Amino acid sequence: MQQPELGVAIVGTGFGQKVHLPAFEAHHRTKVVAIYHRDRDKATAIAQTNQIPHACTSIEAIAALPEVQIVSIATPPFLHFSMAKTALLAHKHVLLEKPLTLTAHEAEELYHIAASNRLITAVNFEFRCIPAWMQLAELLQAGYVGKVRFVKIDWLVPSRADASRPWNWYAQKSMGGGALGAIGSHAFDYVHWLFGGVKQLNARLSVSVPQRPDPATGELKTVDADDICQIMLELADGTPCQMNLSAATYQGRGHWVEVYGDRGTLVLGSSNLKDYVHGFQLWGSQAGATLEELPVPAQLEFPRTFDDGRIAPTIRIIDRLVQGIDQGMPLTPSLKEGVASQQLMDLAHQSNQANTWVSVPASYHSFL
Repeated sequence: MQQPELGVAIVGTGFGQKVHLPAFEAHHRTKVVAIYHRDRDKATAIAQTNQIPHACTSIEAIAALPEVQIVSIATPPFLHFSMAKTALLAHKHVLLEKPLTLTAHEAEELYHIAASNRLITAVNFEFRCIPAWMQLAELLQAGYVGKVRFVKIDWLVPSRADASRPWNWYAQKSMGGGALGAIGSHAFDYVHWLFGGVKQLNARLSVSVPQRPDPATGELKTVDADDICQIMLELADGTPCQMNLSAATYQGRGHWVEVYGDRGTLVLGSSNLKDYVHGFQLWGSQAGATLEELPVPAQLEFPRTFDDGRIAPTIRIIDRLVQGIDQGMPLTPSLKEGVASQQLMDLAHQSNQANTWVSVPASYHSFL
């Protein structure tokens, strides 16, 4: 029996138009039937260009459309909570970009609304769906490195290195801007996925570009959202984990995860500074042998790739969302995993403000 097509509304026309729209168009079970932009003319133009039936200027209008079963939200973080809440209360399934919300309290509220209404959610934690990362997870599960002794994460990119880049929501902590939300949310999620829970953390969040020009006036305005994050984690089993995250490093190293165990080593990395998905390779070594590249098994490879590397893993996230709707139960990564990541972001801010280690509360572990 053929499964029904699911109608999708895309909310957000930056990342949403670049990644969510082509990803939903490529999936065989979904059809984009509505687009949101607060400007009516822009919404209409995007809808006409992409042959989308409905152009809407409010989330309420999106939520009222009976043809929409899934609302995909890719707006700036400060809008996520209100938009996702409106969609969930209208009994729509939701795909939500990260960082989930501005606080863990907001994220937990969304989770409980979805759970109480038996709605299926997904969070676009793409690294869970990238072939080399999936291979890393399988090898760790199989005991390739033995007992993990140390984890080191470097994610050093130049996206905010240029001080002439304009001041916008990304420069404002109150709107969910900063490297911690943009890339730290991913890192916290894949630490959960690959290595389990966290016992305590110590974070130092820095602003290396303190002013940026207002795009309207050219006046320099204050930046209070972090662009460099140094975070130490003690994992639940006592393993130390070091994170170095930066959006302000010209010719940074890229994105690397190093795992050292009592039997071997795994190193996953990409030096691609323009596309954070393309370019990952995995190297391994056991018993002190020379590191050698490990080919990705064919069954993990993407069936189709795109010029924009973000589209293919997003299709896999969408597939999990659709499977969850078919089965009546969420598949990872859902709002549950998003809450856990958001909780660690909140704790990182607390640690930075108090200049001390912060213990992870027991409630956090219920979301792993």
